[in-house]
Amino acid sequence: MPRIAKVVSGIALDREFEYLIPEQVDGNVALGSRVLVPFGRTRTRGYVVGLASESDRQDLKSILSVDAPEPLLVDSVLRLVRWMSEYYCAPIEQVLKSVLPSPVRRGGMQHRRRLFVSVCDAESSDVPKLSAKQTATWSLLSGRGDMFLHEIIRELGITASPVRALEKKGLVKIGDAPDRRNPLSNRTILPTQPLALSDEQQGALDALTGMCDAVAADAGGNASRVMLLHGITGSGKTEVYLQAIEHVLEVGRTAIILVPEIALTPQTIERFVSRFGDAVAVLHSKLSDGERYDEWHRIRQGTARIVVGARSAVFAPTPNLGLVVVDEEHEPSYKQEEAPRYNARDVAVMRSRFDACAVVLGSATPSLESWQNATRGKYVLRSLTHRVDNRCLPAIRVVDMRAEAQASGKIGVLSRELVSAVQERIDSAQQTILFLNRRGFSSSLLCV
Repeated sequence: MPRIAKVVSGIALDREFEYLIPEQVDGNVALGSRVLVPFGRTRTRGYVVGLASESDRQDLKSILSVDAPEPLLVDSVLRLVRWMSEYYCAPIEQVLKSVLPSPVRRGGMQHRRRLFVSVCDAESSDVPKLSAKQTATWSLLSGRGDMFLHEIIRELGITASPVRALEKKGLVKIGDAPDRRNPLSNRTILPTQPLALSDEQQGALDALTGMCDAVAADAGGNASRVMLLHGITGSGKTEVYLQAIEHVLEVGRTAIILVPEIALTPQTIERFVSRFGDAVAVLHSKLSDGERYDEWHRIRQGTARIVVGARSAVFAPTPNLGLVVVDEEHEPSYKQEEAPRYNARDVAVMRSRFDACAVVLGSATPSLESWQNATRGKYVLRSLTHRVDNRCLPAIRVVDMRAEAQASGKIGVLSRELVSAVQERIDSAQQTILFLNRRGFSSSLLCV
C-alpha cells in the first residue's frame, strides 16, 4: 500500500513535495485528489500527482485532510499535465491551473439545490376534492412528472400554497434536490436526424470510425490515431463529425469537440445539441462560475458524454474518451498567449496517446504542420473536394493592385473592378459585404 503522496501545491515552485498518508484519510487519497497539507508555517491546498511506498526523507509531515471524495484529475489528464510541463517548459502548478476551471480549482462551490416536487402514487379515485389552482397543479404534475417547485410556480403563475396543499393531502412530496445551472436553458433547439452522406463523406466516415475502433482495440499500440480531414467550405465536415460521434457513443465511449473561438461555440453547440440532446456539455470562459462548475462535474460523472468548447475543453475529464474533433485546426486562436503557452491542437494529439482515442483535425486550409504530417504518412489524410449536393463554389477573381496602380497612375484602396461590381449591386438594390482581413496592418510599404 502506498504510504507517501507526492503533492503539487498552489505555489508555482515546479516541485513535488512528499507527505505521509495518515490512516484516517488512507482510503480517500488517490492520484488527482485535492488535499490540505501543512506548508511551512501555514497550510495550503494541493493535488496528489504521485504515490510511493517509501521515501528517502525521515521527517515527512502528514496530509491533514482530503477535500473531495473523488479525484479531480483523471489519470490521462494527469499524464498530460506532466507532458505539458516538460514540453512547454512551464511549472507543473501553472499547467494544473490551466487544466482545472477556477470554480473547481478554488473549492468551496457547491451544486445549487432547490425545492423539488415528487408525485406520490395515487389512483384517480383516491384524489380528494381540489381547488381550481390545486387541480391545475395536479394536472401538470400528473402529465409532466416530478418538477422543481420554481418551475411549477413560473409555468402556472401561482404561489407555493397550492403545492403545499397537495403535500398535506398526500399527493406529492417536497424536498430539496440539486438543480443544474444549464447554460442552454433559455434556448429552444429542435432535434435533427442524420443526413444522407455523399460518397466522399461516407468514405471519410468509414475511415474515421474504423480508426476509432482500431485505436480502442490496440490501446498503446501502433494504430494510426490522427486523421486530417481536408474539406472545402460547405463539403459537410460537420455531418461526418456528428455521425462519427454517434458511432463512438454506441460503443460506450465519449467525445470532445473543439472550436477555435467562443463566438463560434453557440452555432456548433446548436448542431450537436439538436442531434444528441442533454448528452452535450458546454465548456468555455463565457459561462458563469456556477455553470462551469455544474458542466464540469456532469462531464466527470459521465452524465454528459459529449463536450463542446473552446481551447481549454481539451482538458475535460471525460471518462473513456473515444474521439477528439479539432475543427478549423489551422486557427491561431488554439494557441494560448499566456503561460503555459500550449497549442490545443497539439495537446489533443498528445492526449490521444494517453486516452487511446482517435483525433480528427478538420480544415479547408490545413496548417503547414498538419499537411506535412499527412503527406509524410504520420496522419491519415481524407479529402472532401465537392460541396454538399454538388453546389457550385463562388466565382473568385484576384486583382493585382500593382497592375492597377500602373494603369491608373495612383494607388487606391479599392480596385476599379471592385468599385464597378459594388455599384452594379447598388443599382440592382442588392447588398454587398466587404471583408477587411487585416485592420490597421500592411504587409508591405510603397515609396512613391
